[in-house]
Amino acid sequence: MRIVFILINVFLWVLVAGLGLTAAVRSKALFREGAAEGIRDFIMLLPRIIIGVVGSGYLAAVVPQDLITTWIGPGSGILGIAIATLAGAITPGGAVVGFAVGAAALKGGGGAPQVIAYSTAWSLYSLTRLINWEVAMMPPRVVWLRAAVSLPLPFIAGLGAMLLGKP
Repeated sequence: MRIVFILINVFLWVLVAGLGLTAAVRSKALFREGAAEGIRDFIMLLPRIIIGVVGSGYLAAVVPQDLITTWIGPGSGILGIAIATLAGAITPGGAVVGFAVGAAALKGGGGAPQVIAYSTAWSLYSLTRLINWEVAMMPPRVVWLRAAVSLPLPFIAGLGAMLLGKP
């Protein structure tokens, strides 16, 4: 398994090097601009990623394991999927928050199907994102229609994971 992670990292670095070379061939200014923007994004995101990862460890330690296991544990079934879907929809924040909460739930005894439903709901229709971003940029009717047709997807993902077995 470790070799897979190494191969993925090598592939990503080769991809970045290829993109950098392409930018450099087009113009040195384009290469410098891309590198500066990438470094700036890295510096801005790194503390957030560290906080999210460390925070998920604390969250998993603080929330009582029996509470997690009861509500969204492997034995919670469809009710657990529904609870996780609702939790995903009301979780505010970006990827660092959403995935940190999902990781904390898994560490704390949450079932894989329930966490899959949580992360799917969070990805598709986090209410704060719908209200703050999507409605502000697109016609509200389109946003709510998109959210409505997305409603069954976390349930389908969670039930699919239950049928396929523990991922």
